[in-house]
Amino acid sequence: MSEEDDDGESGPPKKKVSGKKLILFILLPIILLGGAGAAVFMLGLLDPLLGVEQAEEEEAVEEEVVAEVVPPGVFYEMEEMTVSLSGTGNRRNFLVVGVQIEMEDDAGVARIEAERPRLVSEFNIFLRELRVEELNGSEGAYLVREELYRRASQVLSPTPVRNLLLEKLLVQ
Repeated sequence: MSEEDDDGESGPPKKKVSGKKLILFILLPIILLGGAGAAVFMLGLLDPLLGVEQAEEEEAVEEEVVAEVVPPGVFYEMEEMTVSLSGTGNRRNFLVVGVQIEMEDDAGVARIEAERPRLVSEFNIFLRELRVEELNGSEGAYLVREELYRRASQVLSPTPVRNLLLEKLLVQ
């Protein structure tokens, strides 16, 4: 006697593929390959092949060119100031300061000339309170520059002060 299937075919019975084998041999490799592809894309390993780096470099160069286009300012040289420093000893110390102020345009220079007495007064008030110990090293020069810049910006407001340059800072 031979066994026949319901379809009328004879032969060995066909086995159904179980769910575990389907997951193990079909779905798991698809998920792993998809995850690996996503990781390669996210890490940027495909960027040289896709030309992404060239586009980013071109954008960076364009941004640098835009950032470099700053019109030159106008410099106003203040006259050299000599002030006596505060101190506790018998010996008097003096500070000689030379300053240039950079403004946006000639209108800013006209503003400096109009407000020059107030500017000199503000500078003197600050400089006379300094002690010799505060002026040691580059930190002292930075302190003086920043404070003079702040005071110049206050006096000349609303006209913006672009920069303040110390030409001379001499302690005697």
